[in-house]
Amino acid sequence: MTPIDVLVADDERPALDELVHLLRADDRIGDILTASSGADALRLLSVRAVAVAFLDIHMPGLTGLELARSLGALAEPPAVVFVTADDARAVDAFDLRAADYLLKPVRVERLRRAVDRVIELGAEGAVEGDEVLPVTVGATVRFVRRSDVRWVQAQGDYSRLHGDDGPGHLVRIPISELEQRWADAGFVRVHRSYLVSTAAVGEARLGGAEPTVSVGDVELPVSRRLLPVVRDALVRGGGGR
Repeated sequence: MTPIDVLVADDERPALDELVHLLRADDRIGDILTASSGADALRLLSVRAVAVAFLDIHMPGLTGLELARSLGALAEPPAVVFVTADDARAVDAFDLRAADYLLKPVRVERLRRAVDRVIELGAEGAVEGDEVLPVTVGATVRFVRRSDVRWVQAQGDYSRLHGDDGPGHLVRIPISELEQRWADAGFVRVHRSYLVSTAAVGEARLGGAEPTVSVGDVELPVSRRLLPVVRDALVRGGGGR
C-alpha cells in the first residue's frame, strides 16, 4: 500500500516527539507533519492534505476539539485520532466522529490498531449517517460504528453491542433508546431483550410455537407480540433469506 501522510499536533514537545518516534517505526506511515498548537496545525492543513490528524485535546488557543470541528471545511478533511491524557472527553470526541481516541502514554500496539482503523475506514468509505458510540475497554476508549453492530442485548440500563465475534461491547444506553435511534437504519426490536439489524438476519423461523431469528451462529427469540412488526421489517430490509 501507499504510505499515508499524517499530522501530529501537541503543545508538549516530549509527547509530540514520542508519538512521531512511534509513527516513524510504522512502514505504513509516510510524511509526518508536526505542529505545536491548534492554530499551527490548521495553517498546515489548509495547504497540505494528510490522511490522519493526531490531535492533543488540551492545546492553548485553538484546542484539539475546536480544531477537529473546523476540519470539515477543508477540501480533503483528514480522519481524526485524539491522543490525550484526558479520558473524560471521550463523549466530545464521539460527537465529532473521531476515528479513535488514544490515552497517553501511547502504547505501540494501540497506535498500530488506530492506524489499522483509519486505513480500513479509508478503504471501505464511511457509511453515510453512520452513528458511532464510545466504548471503554480497560484504560482505552474505542469507537464502535452502528454499521458494525449485528444485534443488541439489553442489560438493565445498559446495552451490549454484538458484532461478528467476541463478547460484545457494553454501553450505558438503554435498548429502548437504541431502538428509537436506529429504527431508520434497519434495526428492529424482536424481543424485550433483543434488537437486531435486519441485514444481519440469516434465517427467520416465525411460524412455529417458538419463533426465532438467527444472526450468525446466534439464535434469538422473537416475542409473539412483536411478530407483525418483525415480519414487516424483514420483508422491507431483506433479512431472513
